[in-house]
Amino acid sequence: MFKNSVKLFELFGFQIRVDSSWLLIAALIVWSLTVAYFPQQLPGKSQYDYIALSVLAAIGLFSSLILHELAHSLVARHFGLKVGGITLFVFGGVAELEQEPSSPKSEFWIAVAGPVASFALSALFYLTIVALDGNGASKPLHVVFVYLGFVNLVLAIFNLVPAFPLDGGRILRAALWHLKGDVFEATRIASGFGTVFGIFLIVSGVLSLFTASSVAGLWQILIGFFIVSGSRSSYQQLIIKAALKEQTISALMTHSPIAADVDNTLDVTVNDIMLAQNVSFVPVLEGNHLLGYVDASLVREIERDNWPTTRLGDIMVAGGPDNTVSVDMPVDELFEKMVRTNRRKMLVGHAGRLDGVISLSDLLAYLAVLQGLGVARIEELKGRSHA
Repeated sequence: MFKNSVKLFELFGFQIRVDSSWLLIAALIVWSLTVAYFPQQLPGKSQYDYIALSVLAAIGLFSSLILHELAHSLVARHFGLKVGGITLFVFGGVAELEQEPSSPKSEFWIAVAGPVASFALSALFYLTIVALDGNGASKPLHVVFVYLGFVNLVLAIFNLVPAFPLDGGRILRAALWHLKGDVFEATRIASGFGTVFGIFLIVSGVLSLFTASSVAGLWQILIGFFIVSGSRSSYQQLIIKAALKEQTISALMTHSPIAADVDNTLDVTVNDIMLAQNVSFVPVLEGNHLLGYVDASLVREIERDNWPTTRLGDIMVAGGPDNTVSVDMPVDELFEKMVRTNRRKMLVGHAGRLDGVISLSDLLAYLAVLQGLGVARIEELKGRSHA
């Protein structure tokens, strides 16, 4: 999901990562606290004091975000769901669930865990303030904890807005799912609320820019676009997963693809296979044994003058769990794997034998056909998911 994320550490078995986009929000928060919040609350301090306090407050904020997402992740694990990790990015943090909750009950408890954690953190910070004040703690420390208590309270309340994909929207979906017994309809309604709320944020943010020239208005617009995008894609993804669930790779893959021998040179492979057959992804074999593949991106890395002397065995990507799948894998699992690994094409094989090649375009072509079948097909998919 986040191609540019870097692992920071591991907590309770979950990888905690930070995306490069997080640096933007981190810098904005430190800057805003340094020039506005702390000078207002603690006049007369040096610029270095304000910077140090801002960095401390930012660390506290992002630690709170990690704990919020950790609560989601621990409850998801309790219900048997796989969690890829927790990533901090420009809009806060996200627990990367590798599969959707299987029941309204699990959806509800996973969703509610985050706001509960934020409310608990807010209460903990305010109790800490009371304890510190009773023991004559310094004013700067008091101000930092007030900020962290307030921001966790805001985080909890904002996330409870019933707008998918916010936690409140997931709670709404769980309730509708329980009442209607239809996850498709529940997702459609909750996503609709998310779209309306996102548009409201965008419109109010634009008005704020024109009336107050506020940077907060710009941030409001960005969050609004994020919510609108997330809400609309959620329902589409659910339909896609349902459409792909009943198919296996065998039905959609290219059978008996043209392969190259491991001892072939790159110029022969490019001219006789890639250009001649109009393919950019070529399995590499040694006899009948599948070794890996070469593709257009690998070819581009080799100087043209070196193609006649470059063997495929020297540059190929070896086959492995990340790029090779079995012929009987459900297509919805393949789709999730492609998204997770950011791969558009995969080898299909077993026991060292090549069965075929499957690509994202194969999946999209199948979905295009389904889309052409219209609402009746969607209703059929809904019936299957309840079976």
